Amino acid sequence: MSGQIPQRFIDDLLARVDVVEVVGERVKLKKAGRNHLGLCPFHQEKSPSFTVSADKQFYHCFGCGAHGNALRFLMEYDKLRFPEAVEQLAARLGMEVPREGADDPRAQARERKRKEGVNLLELSASYYRERLKMPEAEGARRYLAERGLSPEVQQAFAIGYAPAGWEALKRHLSERGVAEAVQIEYGLLVHREESGRTYDRFRDRVMFPIRDIRGRTIAFGGRVLGDAKPKYLNSPETPVFHKGRELYGLYEARQANSRLERLVIVEGYMDVVALAQFGIRNAVATLGTSTSEEHLGRLFRMVGEVVFCFDGDRAGRQAATRALQTVLPQMIDGRQARFMFLPEGEDPDTLVRREGPEAFEDRITCASPLSEFLFEHAAEGRDLATIEARERFASQVLSAIGKLPEGVLKSLLLTELSRRTGVDQSRFEALVTPRDAPQDEPPLAAEPGRDEAPRPARGSGPAGGALSLMGRVLQLLVHEPRLVERLPEESDWYPGEDPEARLCHEVERLLRAGRYRSAQVLLAHFHGTPEGERLAELARRELLIPPGARAAELDGLVEHFRRHRLRPSHQEEVDALLSKQQRGERLSQEERQRLMGLLTELKG
Repeated sequence: MSGQIPQRFIDDLLARVDVVEVVGERVKLKKAGRNHLGLCPFHQEKSPSFTVSADKQFYHCFGCGAHGNALRFLMEYDKLRFPEAVEQLAARLGMEVPREGADDPRAQARERKRKEGVNLLELSASYYRERLKMPEAEGARRYLAERGLSPEVQQAFAIGYAPAGWEALKRHLSERGVAEAVQIEYGLLVHREESGRTYDRFRDRVMFPIRDIRGRTIAFGGRVLGDAKPKYLNSPETPVFHKGRELYGLYEARQANSRLERLVIVEGYMDVVALAQFGIRNAVATLGTSTSEEHLGRLFRMVGEVVFCFDGDRAGRQAATRALQTVLPQMIDGRQARFMFLPEGEDPDTLVRREGPEAFEDRITCASPLSEFLFEHAAEGRDLATIEARERFASQVLSAIGKLPEGVLKSLLLTELSRRTGVDQSRFEALVTPRDAPQDEPPLAAEPGRDEAPRPARGSGPAGGALSLMGRVLQLLVHEPRLVERLPEESDWYPGEDPEARLCHEVERLLRAGRYRSAQVLLAHFHGTPEGERLAELARRELLIPPGARAAELDGLVEHFRRHRLRPSHQEEVDALLSKQQRGERLSQEERQRLMGLLTELKG
């Protein structure tokens, strides 16, 4: 119901609820004097610093500073908005949440209709679950068994069966005093105007209740068992169900893990349920529509990362392009979006059964970040060796960047676009500056007669300090992950105690096993670690070796390590001389002679 919740009700609610009970349902607490103590749910810690006071009805963490009352805890822990948190606390106590302006007869009527609809749909869901146990549902039970769904998963998703008869649900509800007009309004009956006849919308179908964030049934999806069309059928729009807002499986995902960090968006109910059967409990599905801004807004209030899962065919690529355009305005700093493409002919349901959950989880981990997909999509089908193709590539990327909120991601994408095109970043920044903002730089077109050399992208030059030989191997792999195919299958060429060799070996393992395709994905795997900082530094360094010579450079380095173990006393000097040469600096006659002498000595 619309309208503001009165403050006096909130005060009364907080006076009745026990914060220790609310927190204790989600965090393991131990009595410590007059307070309760536990590990803080809002940051990682090994020694408990999170206290809950029954006297003050307050929680506080001495580690991260998180604090508040029961309402605040629900909002932070369950990622609820304020009205939702109030509703949840009130439901614990059996209290109705009043709204200012609730004396309005229209508001009262809307609330009565909402409750009427939810009660009707819950009654229908119970009916479908009971029918699944009946002899007439043998085909449905066989179908679910063939799909490998355990009784536990069927129960978690409240799966049921709609009988084949034309009026089975209609009779059941009518016997309980539910008018046909109400059944029609909430999408359970179909009304034929020409004949005046009404009949069940769902017949001989496996039924998937669609539940809201509080677990209330608001609609249904049905999978046909015979040859009828359509194969999948959803409830129509009703007073309580809006396809562009709801997501199948969201309630179940939060029930499985109240501290979700990532959600995977798939296409259908069976994809969600099949992944859950294999222990992947963070998948949700849109309901016959593309992912909307409202969908994403709800998801990003709960998690920091969303992974879109698409078929690998042309239709999947087109759907991914639409999703990209929808998610761009939502990408405030701290959020992540990834794009995952499945092999042609596969969907999540079939793939997780064939590969297993670990391989599927690896695919999720290796999904392309938004930045990678954006650049790949813009470059698709274009020969970027020509100026005209680079112009169209840059224009498409700039159009997407212009939809992003201001922040670090927008700046980084502009930097990357500058690096890929050789155009000064400030020129691109001018093109995406809002019209009412001052522009210090002219547009991209140069002044007549002016021939300006491209400036390297920010952060792309040497970061200071010479690279070791193993550092050069790592740099090559970071810039061109596909070069991993040239590395020997055996790992005996790695130097013994070199820390960078250990990192390089781990990078090689990930590239081979996970099929990482870009530096961005590789860096995301090591994000927040010292190894990640080292790889990020190597990614920022400009790779001066021409693309055509990089494979030979890697082959030479590997051959060097395979045949020789550098003497510690000479390694630093050789690395320094080779790195100087790598940067394009000329060696003096004495330095060249020294380098040749050292290399000859090392070769024995």
